[in-house]
Amino acid sequence: MLFPATRSETLSGLKPGIYMNRSLSAPSNIAAGLCLLACLAFSGCAHLRQQNVATSDSPPDAVDFSKLGITPPTDAAPAADSSTPAIAAEEPLTIRGQDSGFSVPPGVATSAPTPSPGGGGFTRGPVPVSGQNVQPPLVQPQAATAGGAYGTTATDPRVAQNGVGGYQAQVQPAPNYGLPAPPADYQNYNNQPVVPNQQTFGQPPVAPQPGMIGAPIEPINPNFVDPLSNEPPPLVMPRVRTVPVDVFVTPARTGRFMVGGAVNSDAGVTGQIVLDERNFDILRFPRSFQDLFSGYAFRGAGQTFRLEAVPGSDFQRYMMSFGQPYLFGYLPLSLSVQGFLFDRQYRDWDESRLGGRVQLGYRVTNELSLSTAIRAENVDFGDVRVPGIPYVDQYVGNHELYSGSVRLSHDTRDIPFAPTEGHLFEVTFEQTFGSYDYSRIQADLRNYYLLRERADHSGRHTIAVTNSVGFSGADTPIFENFFAGGYSTMRGFDFRGASPVITSGSDNVQVGGRLSVLGSVEYQFPLTADDATKGVVFVDYGTVEREIEIKRENFRVAPGFGFRVSMPALGPAPLAFDFAFPVAHADTDDRQVFSFFMGFSR
Repeated sequence: MLFPATRSETLSGLKPGIYMNRSLSAPSNIAAGLCLLACLAFSGCAHLRQQNVATSDSPPDAVDFSKLGITPPTDAAPAADSSTPAIAAEEPLTIRGQDSGFSVPPGVATSAPTPSPGGGGFTRGPVPVSGQNVQPPLVQPQAATAGGAYGTTATDPRVAQNGVGGYQAQVQPAPNYGLPAPPADYQNYNNQPVVPNQQTFGQPPVAPQPGMIGAPIEPINPNFVDPLSNEPPPLVMPRVRTVPVDVFVTPARTGRFMVGGAVNSDAGVTGQIVLDERNFDILRFPRSFQDLFSGYAFRGAGQTFRLEAVPGSDFQRYMMSFGQPYLFGYLPLSLSVQGFLFDRQYRDWDESRLGGRVQLGYRVTNELSLSTAIRAENVDFGDVRVPGIPYVDQYVGNHELYSGSVRLSHDTRDIPFAPTEGHLFEVTFEQTFGSYDYSRIQADLRNYYLLRERADHSGRHTIAVTNSVGFSGADTPIFENFFAGGYSTMRGFDFRGASPVITSGSDNVQVGGRLSVLGSVEYQFPLTADDATKGVVFVDYGTVEREIEIKRENFRVAPGFGFRVSMPALGPAPLAFDFAFPVAHADTDDRQVFSFFMGFSR
């Protein structure tokens, strides 16, 4: 029976036997032979003829057991086949350090298994004899096939390294990102070969190196020319990556309910009840009373809704409006729908209007916008103070007006309701039909110049220059004419007091005109450090004419001064107190030195 001996085993207490060295180097064989001779000398065995073990790569053909004084095994297989040597299993196996009765347990293989190249694992090859240099069969990589990165099939690099066999495994190739396979000699922009980004089987992913897919972008070689197109390389931009972001916001207060009142020199005493919502949702109906009173109903879509009631002594207005700032998602289209009831007691007649307005706007840029609107009204004209004037009496009754208008606006003001710099330019054309057929054109230009301010942007000194021009067609009714006079048009005159009149006896009836040319220059400056009180110095000028011509004797000029007082208890709108002194006016004008108003702008 043959059994391999190792260098670390002791030789004491061993029975006589044959031990053959299985090492692959010649020095190890010589050392093992010397140890074997020493064991035979101490045991008193017959002299052994020393066998010179060849150091060549081929093992000895056979061993002469008769010269060793040992009966050869009957069924021992010869070790001529260096690839698959076998060990006789019929004779008991003797292990050093055990008695002679020990044998191999049942079920333990006593013959060397054959190699299993490929197929997902490596099996140890046969046991070689002494002096044999083993070269296990190599598993060569398969030919390149399509389907991997750049058209190759990845192969485990350990299959054939340094002449040692291994196994072959299909490795998941790197994705090609839909790119076509370049030529084998294709160079990248830095004249480096393109290497597919392979991942070794059983190893962690390899970091992309220069030339691999997914490698960091390197500076482009300016002297490189693409061999495929014979053109310089295009600009390489970094890959855009999308990252999911969760945004959590807490909405501010978007709705308000206000009850108040006002007094001014143009409209008398008025009350005000306002329900305003800037985050309205017209399609979010309430599902319970709790939704209606807790604020969940009709809220959340970014729309605007305003319900306003302004009753007063001389003036009443009831209005409901709905606005959609962005139609069809986030397109720069806006929609506004408005319904109103307006009633006003003028000095010479009463006028009541019931109607609606639909406006569609388009924002070209942040400053430039274009809009179109359709208006429908029913006007009730009556209660004439001075009857018997044909021009006035012909309009008594109900009238239906329908109009379409187009407006172009360019607005660069810093604060729309209290501007200190920028400008506003608007041009409006309106065509009216129904009971009357006429056209109207209006142009308004307002410039604001910032002269000085503090370092914290407070205490601003501003000059405002405003000019407006408008004219209307010959078929314009009296209740659609232009009028001037009052805080909003020309200070120093009563409301509509700077308008053309028709004299009937000792009374003058203000009938307005088809042409309006108005302007103003105002300088505003702070009087207190907290900007709560400001002063103004102004000059208002202009005229309104019944025909499309300006008469010198009707041109009005009214310089003056005033104050702006802000009181937090009354809201953000300041109180305006102005004193104007007309220096040029018509003989029929109604002058008024003091005017009072509550609001931001005229």
